[in-house]
Amino acid sequence: MAAPIRFTLNGQDVTLPEGTSPTVTLLDWLRGPGALRGTKEGCAEGDCGACTVVLENPEGTRTPINACLMLLGQAAGRAIRTVEGLRGEAGEPHPVPRAIAEHDGTQCGFCTPGIVMSAWAWAREGGDPHEALAGNLCRCTGYRPILDAMATLEDDSAPPPLAHDAPRLIAAGAQRFFLPETVDEAVALRAAHPAAWLLAGGTDLGLRVSEHRERPETVICLLNIPRLRRLEVTAAGIVAGAAAPYARLLDACAADADFAPLAALLRRLGSRQIRGLGTLGGNLGTASPIGDALPPLIALGATVALVSSRGERTMLVEDFITGYRTHALAADEIIARVAIPRPAPGAILACEKLSKRHDQDIATVGLSVLLTLRDGVVEQARIAHGGCGPRAARAPAAEAALLGARFDAAAADRAARALEAEIAPLSDLRGSAAYRRLAAGNLLRRMALRRPELPGEVAAVPAPHAPGFVAP
Repeated sequence: MAAPIRFTLNGQDVTLPEGTSPTVTLLDWLRGPGALRGTKEGCAEGDCGACTVVLENPEGTRTPINACLMLLGQAAGRAIRTVEGLRGEAGEPHPVPRAIAEHDGTQCGFCTPGIVMSAWAWAREGGDPHEALAGNLCRCTGYRPILDAMATLEDDSAPPPLAHDAPRLIAAGAQRFFLPETVDEAVALRAAHPAAWLLAGGTDLGLRVSEHRERPETVICLLNIPRLRRLEVTAAGIVAGAAAPYARLLDACAADADFAPLAALLRRLGSRQIRGLGTLGGNLGTASPIGDALPPLIALGATVALVSSRGERTMLVEDFITGYRTHALAADEIIARVAIPRPAPGAILACEKLSKRHDQDIATVGLSVLLTLRDGVVEQARIAHGGCGPRAARAPAAEAALLGARFDAAAADRAARALEAEIAPLSDLRGSAAYRRLAAGNLLRRMALRRPELPGEVAAVPAPHAPGFVAP
């Protein structure tokens, strides 16, 4: 039975009127019927951070997200705080906006509410404050006074408000927004509604609403299925449910030395706001040729499990991606989980991304390489690229050029030339085909700079501007 959209907003229970569309963005509702216009609209695509609000999670953590990408149906049952919800004690200003004002951290003020919310979440979650602001664009103030203000902040220790149980169905006119709680329920809905949107974080799919103003008739939202949000680290590797957010995957990789190169790449995947919602399942489901996660998944030999009422099947990620934004998911299937194997002892893993900006940018070229060496000789090679063709894919010619060779600068150059010859990139605003071809080869050449002097020892990876990087 359909139920209204109900959630906690700034510590207060909110029940929206019957017939409220679940596919309106949270931002549009806040600035419209919600009459909370402190949250600003800038880019409406998750880049600028002006619309940043915070999810207050039941366990007490805080997740900054882009309100322009979250749909109202996804907000059902959750606790959300906007800038209007930050209150000081006894009528005093809240410490976060007060600190930013006192440190001259605002000029025009348009971006300030989003920065305040990112800083409020950071005060509890911690980490690098520069990285915490990577998803907040400030055009006029500059970040030094904002960072100075953040250095003075302490967590306010406020407990999270109680959230509500989400309904399993939200209806508005002809629209149906399903929120199943089990995999069996989800696959039954998928079989009954094969044309429905499958929605997890929505950081890519949500653009069809925020930018293109689409209003899907039927949505199956997978966020409330515990099995799909599970993430497990084992001796064999990492198993991530399709609806587990990138933020949790990053934490797991950052705590595991075998996956440190993948963690470094994930820190550049969008921003904290994007990683708080975005999922591996979504990255696979969109099958973008420039999806950041796809080259490392392919290089590591990751597998994806697909579930339907007919049962479960598993395939390599490299086989799941079939072409430009196409994949092997059947009309009655959902993506259940991704298994990422642990690199063999002594293997070299590199996960590289070239983009015009270091943070919060779409990849021009992605390249991930996994090499298994014995006494310095390459026994196995898996090379995967993104942005160099219609889909993320392996580079068999480059792999063959390395097999049986001692891994040194000469071998890396041979493999790079093979890679440049076998890829077929296109030219667009992010880079010409010639640039992409040479850049991909140079990323592989650069791996020679991390060649271990002894098996199992890996030197630090130079940044793209460091000495030794061959610029196109």
